[in-house]
Amino acid sequence: LPGKEVGSIIGKGGEIINSIREESGAKIYITGGSCPERIITVTGTTDAIFKAYTLICEKLEDEDGSRTRERSADRKDGLTLRLVVPANQCGSLIGKGGCKIKEIREVTGASVQVASDPLPGSTERSVTVTGSRDAVTQCVYHICCVMLESPAKGTIVQYQPGRGSFSGGAMMGGR
Repeated sequence: LPGKEVGSIIGKGGEIINSIREESGAKIYITGGSCPERIITVTGTTDAIFKAYTLICEKLEDEDGSRTRERSADRKDGLTLRLVVPANQCGSLIGKGGCKIKEIREVTGASVQVASDPLPGSTERSVTVTGSRDAVTQCVYHICCVMLESPAKGTIVQYQPGRGSFSGGAMMGGR
């Protein structure tokens, strides 16, 4: 996420992020603020991760709505999250001939795009999810399920903002 958007999720003195942690039961870590983009890492059970992303998306939508003065439901683009996924799990996410990603798109109504190249200095790829808040959170849930069914293999070199260049959009890691 761009630094200014992360502030709305952290809240004064960490108040908001702590309540999201408490309510969801997920472990949530946010990378340091020395770069223009920051990664939010969410770990836990699939249900805890789903709940955490639901709450984070609500915050992002509220913040975006207050800035633009129009509700997400009235906008075509909705929310965009950029997930960070181990490259060796992207094949399972896409599925044979693209069948799995097509199914996720149809079931959730979200747009899902898997980057063909790894993020700079890592063995991870970005997966961009766009749609309404509900579509995005449902899509994150389905992606978590696929990742659980096909765990990452080998060594994963995690993406670190500032080590390469990657611009725009919300960046969220579902590790």
